[in-house]
Amino acid sequence: MVLATNLGFPYVGSQRELKKSVEAYWSGKISADDLKAAYSKIQEAHWKLQKEKGLDHIPSGEFTLYDRVLDTAHQFGAIPQRYQHIKDPLQQFFAMGRGLQKPATETSEKIDVPAQEMKKWFDTNYHFIVPELEPNQSFKLQNPRAVEQYNAAKAIGIETRPVLVGPVTFLHLAKAAKGFEEFDTLSLLPQLLPLYVELLKQLEAAGAQWVQIDEPALILDLPANVKAAFEEAYKTIKAQTNIKVLVAAYFGRVEDNVTGLLSHVDAIHLDLVQQPSLVSWSRRWS
Repeated sequence: MVLATNLGFPYVGSQRELKKSVEAYWSGKISADDLKAAYSKIQEAHWKLQKEKGLDHIPSGEFTLYDRVLDTAHQFGAIPQRYQHIKDPLQQFFAMGRGLQKPATETSEKIDVPAQEMKKWFDTNYHFIVPELEPNQSFKLQNPRAVEQYNAAKAIGIETRPVLVGPVTFLHLAKAAKGFEEFDTLSLLPQLLPLYVELLKQLEAAGAQWVQIDEPALILDLPANVKAAFEEAYKTIKAQTNIKVLVAAYFGRVEDNVTGLLSHVDAIHLDLVQQPSLVSWSRRWS
């Protein structure tokens, strides 16, 4: 049986509505509530469009106001010290992505913080905000947007497949925070993984049957410890949750990197546009 689906839907809007609303918020022309109303309207229109076009699995949770990797860092409480005095969550989120400068007032102190580093997202023209992590990094699940967006779609009668940036890709792309010696950010997997399990259980409780976990790092030339981390992560997720897991890899070849996790996931996405030769490889595993 063939099902129609996609990995995610462009979130800016057909008339760049999201960009205009975000910039209006930055300039103080609209409030945070106005911005939320604007992006909720765009999300709803996109979900309805995909349903009208006959998609069997409609993604949710891939929508972002700025960057999905930044969303992931913020969602799991990986917030560098220089932003922690910014108490408003939305202002804090944007400060991490683009910096924030505000003069002191009678009720608030001056804020002058730079943005985190930005890097190119694989072979696309997009960029992502590089997470900054410490050797003693603590994580905390907060404001889980995947659950919020899944529930929002469900409220209008549309069942979706939540989408997450995967734990191994997130840690592998991260860097050591300034002031700390270089360390293997992947060593933080034991601290982060239980929170991914918690998030998946929240999605299960909300009614989600499937989740899509994006792991584009699978296309990279990976050392043995990273391959082992993928196997560990998905073995743990399989053992501790009941939700069906689709691991999505795109932009290139994955064969040598996925053999350890294949038995721990329910489906895997392969990029046959970039690498059509993967057709013959996939048939050996089907």
